[in-house]
Amino acid sequence: MARRANASGCADCLPPGANRSLGPPPAPAGAPGVLAGVLIFTIVVDIVGNVLVILSVYRNKKLRNAGNIFVVSLSVADLVVALYPYPLALLAIFHNGWTMGTLHCQLSGFVMGLSVIGSVFNITAIALNRYCYICHGLRYDRLYTRRNTCLYLVLTWLLTALATVPNFLVGSLSYDPRVYSCTFAQTASSSYTVCVVVVHFLVPLAVVSFCYLRIWTLVIRVKSRVRPPESRRQRTQTSDLRNFLTMFVVFVLFAVCWAPLNFIGLAVAIDPVRVAPNVPEWLFVMSYFMAYFNSCLNAVVYGLLNQNFRREYKQILLSLCAPRTLFLDSSKCGTEGMKSKQSPAVTHNHLMEANL
Repeated sequence: MARRANASGCADCLPPGANRSLGPPPAPAGAPGVLAGVLIFTIVVDIVGNVLVILSVYRNKKLRNAGNIFVVSLSVADLVVALYPYPLALLAIFHNGWTMGTLHCQLSGFVMGLSVIGSVFNITAIALNRYCYICHGLRYDRLYTRRNTCLYLVLTWLLTALATVPNFLVGSLSYDPRVYSCTFAQTASSSYTVCVVVVHFLVPLAVVSFCYLRIWTLVIRVKSRVRPPESRRQRTQTSDLRNFLTMFVVFVLFAVCWAPLNFIGLAVAIDPVRVAPNVPEWLFVMSYFMAYFNSCLNAVVYGLLNQNFRREYKQILLSLCAPRTLFLDSSKCGTEGMKSKQSPAVTHNHLMEANL
């Protein structure tokens, strides 16, 4: 790739009032090819995997429940970045600079923010759903009626949109040539960056950690009382816990992939003059692409850990040979869904009743 005069990016894409003479340096030599490879792989796996997740829930009525509504919502959040911001970043890599203009720069940065914050809030909603399902089973059916679940989903995306809009007020969306993306500029406003990291990452992380800690505590207590032979309730319990484990792994992977970028942003915001110039460029670029890569992992986790989704994936791929069957209901094929009604064996209130 030939280096061009505009390799430092689109000057008009910088936020208002930004010091253009102190813009970030371009990505190091040799990095564009590696970053392009990572992006291409991420885009392909992201689109294929999340389409499989959405189709799986659409095709199988047994998978259409309150918990999986948020799973589909999370897949949509992951999917949108593969359809718009990532391809634009790929074009920027090929052209060695941003050539799509200010409008696409701001819009792609906004969509990226919607996806990231939407993922955080959906993972939080999933954790709260699993917490109510396992730890407060007697209240679950009342809390997660179809109407309430739809309201929770709307609220999740409404909060996501409200959390993303301030980027335009602060002017924090700009092109960064190190990662070839129009994205959140950590140095645009120190106070806003701290607020973003705390409200959009640390607080949801604390809520999700609390939910899963309580669930794990109950799981350990239940496991310690299990007695052979295995009963039907215990098999149901095992299925429920496997579904919980799947969502817990999704949360852990999200936290691992996004933690480096958020902690770098927090450090830069606290002392931008000293920290920003001393952050190794390779670390900054790696943290960004770790975060980008997370969008393709969730669908893979469902396929590896959840036999219901794995079975649906296989049926969908086989249906490609007969496209007319692709959108048919497959719930009669024996898929064991994540039931919307609690299993007594995994609820705190029915521990004694289940004789565990």
